[in-house]
Amino acid sequence: MLLQSSRLAISQLFSRPFRKVFWRSIGYTILLLVIAWFILESVVSTILLPYLGPWPWVATAMVWLLGTGMFIGAGFLIAPVSAMFAGIFLDDVAQEVEAKYYPGDPSGRELPISAAVWLAAKFTVLVIIANLIALLLVLLPGINMMIFFFLNGFLLGREYFQFAAMRFAGEEEVWALRKANEGLIFLGGMIIAGFMAIPILNLATPIFAAALMVHIHKQCRMRNLEFNPRPFR
Repeated sequence: MLLQSSRLAISQLFSRPFRKVFWRSIGYTILLLVIAWFILESVVSTILLPYLGPWPWVATAMVWLLGTGMFIGAGFLIAPVSAMFAGIFLDDVAQEVEAKYYPGDPSGRELPISAAVWLAAKFTVLVIIANLIALLLVLLPGINMMIFFFLNGFLLGREYFQFAAMRFAGEEEVWALRKANEGLIFLGGMIIAGFMAIPILNLATPIFAAALMVHIHKQCRMRNLEFNPRPFR
């Protein structure tokens, strides 16, 4: 079940609609980072460097440190910032999955812009936390990967499932459905965590996660109807 959902999500990952979301999020990310670079460089060159005139070697060191720091910072920030922008367009991803694989089912409703921005902000925070955890766990060989996958499996699975489910139901029903399928959702989150651990490809994590959780949400609803004919309300 999970393997089939993962296969379907990956098979659609490089489709034209998904590529459009990916490149939009990457484009906005690069634009934002370039703007931040120019702003920081302007602040340093107009405020800090004039005071270092008597010590040109210090000014040169500052310029080199700034460039190195911005390069490293950009490498660290590109994943969470792209996750933020991708989170705003995840409704497009969900609509494509639903239209292709579940054409006979009712379509989910697009989230209000406020809810989409809020979810995007939460996704961004989660990716930042995941990256920080990955850095810190280097100091704990042996259990680092286990903690990384367990923690991110829980966080990412819960949040992305909530996104997929909220297109069809309110918060109370989503909470009840999530509680009834915690194990399946957690395993789905573990798959997302594994995808996120792959360099370069991890930039598409929000798109893959949204597509995967659309499939898992559909499975959870089918399971609920099999064991409980009365839907959650």
